[in-house]
Amino acid sequence: MPKSEFFAPWHVHLNGGEIGPRRLLLLQAIANTGSVSKAAKQVGMAYKAAWEAVEIINNLAGVPLVDRQHGGKGGGGATLTAAGLEILNQYERLSALQTQWMASLQPLQVNADILPTLRRLTMQTSARNTFHGTVETVKSGPINAEVILKLQGEDRIVATITHDSLERLQLKVGNSVWALFKANWVLLASPEVKGKTSARNCLCGKVLRISKGPISAEVIVELPGGNTIASIVTEASLSNLQLTEGKPICVLIKASHVLLGVTD
Repeated sequence: MPKSEFFAPWHVHLNGGEIGPRRLLLLQAIANTGSVSKAAKQVGMAYKAAWEAVEIINNLAGVPLVDRQHGGKGGGGATLTAAGLEILNQYERLSALQTQWMASLQPLQVNADILPTLRRLTMQTSARNTFHGTVETVKSGPINAEVILKLQGEDRIVATITHDSLERLQLKVGNSVWALFKANWVLLASPEVKGKTSARNCLCGKVLRISKGPISAEVIVELPGGNTIASIVTEASLSNLQLTEGKPICVLIKASHVLLGVTD
């Protein structure tokens, strides 16, 4: 049985990663139905996505939580192992406690809507630039799909992802999504470049802060909507652009460099 901790909304934190609420619901549905296909329908997952989730769950746990049987008339049978049943039992007990706790917030006049925000603030990632936004547009092309995210203050980020990723993440207009990209993928250019570049993302603002190092420098650009983007540039580029705090500047990010993620 892997060591686990639970957080509200309930996530199982294991040595290899995290099993989110949607996958916990999938475990629950598998236990109830004995079938991956039926469980997928119950939680609103595509059949392929459900099987991928089962594989990920077993990988993250370090020991099998789901005993799988591919194929068959029913589309694939499945049962929970002893370790899977133990995690599911904890999840169901703690979910009941969470329901009681949320009900207790009512007389205290606590804004429960703030809880998802608190959850987002605990997220850690190696990407220097991490944003939380809402899917505004999804356009499917012959090869990839383009997803436009609306960030705070009307700023927008465009990402191109594969159709497989679009289906697996089940991205739709209105969905809450993470956008991530590395600082060394962010190019800086003078405002005159706007509209004259192949980069799908060209966002203009002003230099907020410059942190110089022996070889490179980190430049923080503040956008009109209040978002900040970090870029790593060489000292030579810093000198060529004559960057100083407060100077207008544009950031260029390829849509293919923007990674998207969702919270299960």
